[in-house]
Amino acid sequence: MNRVCLALPTNRACSAAITALHAEAAYAHRHFGADVQLLVLDSADAATRAGHTRTVAALPAHPGVTVHHLDEEAQRDFLRRAVRKADLPEPGRLLDLMIPPAVSYGACTNRAFLLAAALGCDSVHRRDSDSTYQLHGGHPVFPVHHELPWLGRPAAEASAAVTRTDLAPALAHRPVSLAGASFIGELSVDIGEIRRLDETVYHDVVGLWAPADWTEDRKRALVEESFTGAGTAPFTGDHSTLTVVDPMRVDMCNIAFDRAVYERVPLPPATDTIGSDYFLLHLVHDAGLPGILHNRHIENFHTPERRTDSGFPAYQRRFVKFLLSMPYFHHVYDRMAAEGAGLLDPRQRVRPDRIVEILRESTGLDRAENIWRLDRVDTAYRKLGGRYARFAEQLAAEQDALLDRAERDMEDFAHLAESWPALVEAVRP
Repeated sequence: MNRVCLALPTNRACSAAITALHAEAAYAHRHFGADVQLLVLDSADAATRAGHTRTVAALPAHPGVTVHHLDEEAQRDFLRRAVRKADLPEPGRLLDLMIPPAVSYGACTNRAFLLAAALGCDSVHRRDSDSTYQLHGGHPVFPVHHELPWLGRPAAEASAAVTRTDLAPALAHRPVSLAGASFIGELSVDIGEIRRLDETVYHDVVGLWAPADWTEDRKRALVEESFTGAGTAPFTGDHSTLTVVDPMRVDMCNIAFDRAVYERVPLPPATDTIGSDYFLLHLVHDAGLPGILHNRHIENFHTPERRTDSGFPAYQRRFVKFLLSMPYFHHVYDRMAAEGAGLLDPRQRVRPDRIVEILRESTGLDRAENIWRLDRVDTAYRKLGGRYARFAEQLAAEQDALLDRAERDMEDFAHLAESWPALVEAVRP
């Protein structure tokens, strides 16, 4: 029986999402015979966690579904044992990178990856707590419908089950390494207010995540596409494509990876950085590993804390840190694209050593481009006025620290990536 991990990292109240995820787990067992390890990684406050505990306790027992609800202390205990058994240098640093005190989209998913390895799972299927399933004909549209059958199997075997194939014949022997779709609804990054206030400023700011040497036309096209997912049109029927999946076509709220990907390379553990969990999408693409792109999009919504007096500057800082991470990642993505199949070993698995080398190359980049980015953000936010202008004042005071942090984040990622295979080996059952 195929054992899979259906994972939900959260730091907010999401009882409805937990209940819906359990229904998807039951669907996976009922339709595919999967042994589903449903994993809720709970970083919420004590009162919210207590509500989640009651929700989990009320879930109906279902054959083939095992629920694991772990608070941060339980996660930390697991990680301490893993780090100790791996016997790696700087164990305290590794523990901090795996479970940092601040929000980290990559670190929470890395914990899911490591726990999935410990549970003996063949794949990880990730969902988010600020999203929900679409309904069609009164029934939830579960992405696992397209994710389960083919992960880890040669792409040639999946070709008869998809709507269309857009894959070079030379890649047909490689394993299906991801399956995913996107979202409909609100922008994935909560910056719609900027667009409503000033369309020009919105284009200026969002365009900053493009490589600096792109033409204005390319940047404009990127801005129009950015954070929009699959738009707003609801699901009407299944469509799937066997292909090398474009990272812009999928979202981390709606993704599944084969173990041969996430057990070899982790996600960036950067804190307070939007988009820090998307690295593996680029790695799978650049290495030429096949995937299944489907249309069971999840419905995205925004939770209100991002717009409160305390939540607003915290969220905007995550967005700015995302912009500052991009020169480093553009360098890495360019190098990975140039390597192509050189990123794979003879068994068509990702080579962790090569990824570490490329990550380390990026850490010495000139900061001039990021200084320019911060200057553009400052100008744009002051133009918007109000709380955006006040946030610009904070950024000005933090400029050197933010530049240092962006560089250190890549150094941390390289360190974790180098340590990752030993950590995975340490937790294997």
